[in-house]
Amino acid sequence: MKNKIMLLFWCALSSLFSLIVTGFVFTIDGYTALRSYGEEPTYKVYALELPDTLSFAEEKVPINSPDLRERLDRELLVNTYWQSNMMLLLKRANKYFPTIERILKEEGVPSDLKYLSIIESGLENVISPKGAKGFWQIMRTTGREYGLEVNSNVDERYHIEFSTRMAAQYLKKAKKKFGSWTLAAASYNRGISGISRSLDAQKVKSYFDLQLGQETSRYVFRVLAVKEIIENPLKYGYVFDDTDLYYSVPVRYHALDTAISNLTAFAEKMGINYKILKIHNPWLLQNHLNNRSRKYYEIAIPEKGYY
Repeated sequence: MKNKIMLLFWCALSSLFSLIVTGFVFTIDGYTALRSYGEEPTYKVYALELPDTLSFAEEKVPINSPDLRERLDRELLVNTYWQSNMMLLLKRANKYFPTIERILKEEGVPSDLKYLSIIESGLENVISPKGAKGFWQIMRTTGREYGLEVNSNVDERYHIEFSTRMAAQYLKKAKKKFGSWTLAAASYNRGISGISRSLDAQKVKSYFDLQLGQETSRYVFRVLAVKEIIENPLKYGYVFDDTDLYYSVPVRYHALDTAISNLTAFAEKMGINYKILKIHNPWLLQNHLNNRSRKYYEIAIPEKGYY
């Protein structure tokens, strides 16, 4: 009898495990963090139907040949089914894209180029193994070449406006060189000289005709896949309300051309703390601002009532 009870117990446990791994979600007295939006939160993995047409910065993307379709399919599958990452990207894009879009427009760069910042950093101020930093993953020498302040005290690669303007200047330079925003985007990964050498060696004029290393070969298709999903989230299974997204906190700017001996004390005078000051000014690296040259800075201070 005891053995029968144990057997029934293990059978029940096995069935429960089977239901869980196949995607059925149990709730006990309503305890679940999953929003169902009126539907059962089931999970299945489907092949994807590729879009009939794609464009990037008003340039038509050829997706009729087998290799191009496979490359696009790969990136759509990877990004569609890396659900936690894509949901975070959707939320962060709502927070940061309005600023990036405004700057790109002011710089005369198509809005689609904003998706490069997602591929570069996931819209986080990350550091690459090679030392590239910020949303746009700018190397120290490149940042300085384009006029960014980069030292142990201030690093404007972490400044969303300044770094976006630098990226826009680079992309405009590449567009002038190649005559194509797609090639300009590829050069952001491979470098202008690297793309030029490949075009000359292979006697072609389009990114889609180039044989490239894996990283650059995937780069533009990763951009295309993220663009397609973010612009059509429901089509790829992403369900959310506007209230689920992240929003930027309104700020005012405190202008100065003097040093700040202690940023913690400065933050306190502004009615915030050091952590909040750093959230809105990640380009300030230390707990002071040297400013021996009396440079003009604008420090973002969040409006009251948000923290």
